[in-house]
Amino acid sequence: MSNTSKNALNELSFLATEVMTESGLLAEFSGLVIEQLKQIKAIDFSLVDNKKGLIDLTHLAWCSLDNDDSLDLDQLTVSETLLDGRYKIYVAIADVDVYVQKNSAIDQHAKHNTTSVYSSIKIFPMLPTALSNDLTSLNENKTRQAVVTEMIVTSNGFVETSSVYLALVKNKAKLAYDSISDWLEDKADNPIPSQYQAELSQQIKTQDLVAQQMRALRHQHGSLQFVTFEPKAIFDGDNMVDIRQQQQNRGRQIIEEFMIATNASTARFLASQHVASIRRVVRTPEKWSRIREIAQKYHYVLPLEPDSLALEAFLISQQKADPLRFPDLSLVIIKLMGSGEYIVEKPGDEIIGHFGLAERDYTHSTAPNRRYPDLITQRMLKAILLHQTLPYSHIELERLAEHCTQQEDASRKVERHIRKSEAAFYLKNKIGHIFDALVTGVSVSATWVRIFQPAAEGRVIDPITALAVGQKIKVKLISTSVEKGFIDFQHVSV
Repeated sequence: MSNTSKNALNELSFLATEVMTESGLLAEFSGLVIEQLKQIKAIDFSLVDNKKGLIDLTHLAWCSLDNDDSLDLDQLTVSETLLDGRYKIYVAIADVDVYVQKNSAIDQHAKHNTTSVYSSIKIFPMLPTALSNDLTSLNENKTRQAVVTEMIVTSNGFVETSSVYLALVKNKAKLAYDSISDWLEDKADNPIPSQYQAELSQQIKTQDLVAQQMRALRHQHGSLQFVTFEPKAIFDGDNMVDIRQQQQNRGRQIIEEFMIATNASTARFLASQHVASIRRVVRTPEKWSRIREIAQKYHYVLPLEPDSLALEAFLISQQKADPLRFPDLSLVIIKLMGSGEYIVEKPGDEIIGHFGLAERDYTHSTAPNRRYPDLITQRMLKAILLHQTLPYSHIELERLAEHCTQQEDASRKVERHIRKSEAAFYLKNKIGHIFDALVTGVSVSATWVRIFQPAAEGRVIDPITALAVGQKIKVKLISTSVEKGFIDFQHVSV
């Protein structure tokens, strides 16, 4: 690694750590966590004596599907085609609780941050990587304990029934979203390891089929479809070579649909047990009148009262009509809807639901390696399944729900800051370059644009003419601040 690359990595890594600390998040694990980690012994789940109370599903054709560089594998999936045209979908979620005891030093760290914080340059894991990337990760050829949700899905994508239980699972192959998606769309060869192609190829095709049916049904019910601006720094070795917008694809949609279905099934299971539980909700928008005004600008009339089905129809029409500007419209609508939050739902409470997903019952349960609410939910599930005392009181859950919402908001701000700093770093040697840009925001104090190559956002200093959101312009890069994540452009005439 060259000194320049090393210095660049060090600069951005140090900055990321500073931003974490300034946001009240823990950037490092304490000595107590390190000491506890040394005491943890790996459990050999392949031993017969350790199978008591668990269903052995290691014979199924499990596989993981995630980002190319993901090491904290939370979920595995497998499918069966039933004789009557329905499907059985299994989703296995890593049992993190088996290693991370409530109120332990490791748990206290996880509870403080409540989530892993991701950036292209550095990851701040919620759990030590010896756990999240190894002992609690559903790694290839490793027998692991998991919480399994088994769902019967009809031919139109409806989850007819579901059940939850503890099981042993074994990952046959670690697959990646992009390569699987390219294969499904006949753009590339089969990326599944040759020894598993006969067993897994049809598996993935069936999962893709079911996921697309689920996706279509969700949107028919009013689940909202957004495309957001999510640039990611691309590295060649130690050199940052580009920043690209992350694309949605069929590989990602398989996991997205199965995780949404699992989270909804988990919420319904907890409700059936008449216990309080943490829910993930997006409330009915209070700023619906403003959303209606936005739609009217596009000559589209939304109903007077909030209606997710009508809003979804508007979003679909705009994505088809103007895909270039759709990410900016998505962001406006998301902001007006309000962010998601964690709440506690007790038996008999009024159900709030998730407006964005058009789901009545919804929780977070599928990522216990990297989200603390999921670990809380997992402990509640295991206590019920094992007929044990519930690990959290109503008061504890209330406090945790509020804390998780606050810390998740903090972590998103950190990720946005680091992403902007990465873009500023990449562009700092391109001062004076001209870029095609799209105006994304105009206010009294500032005008904002998005450039396409690389994918980055910045501010226009003293535009030469009045600009409007959605307008295409040329801009010249005039300054950057890596520390602050600022990128400033000058509007130039064509």
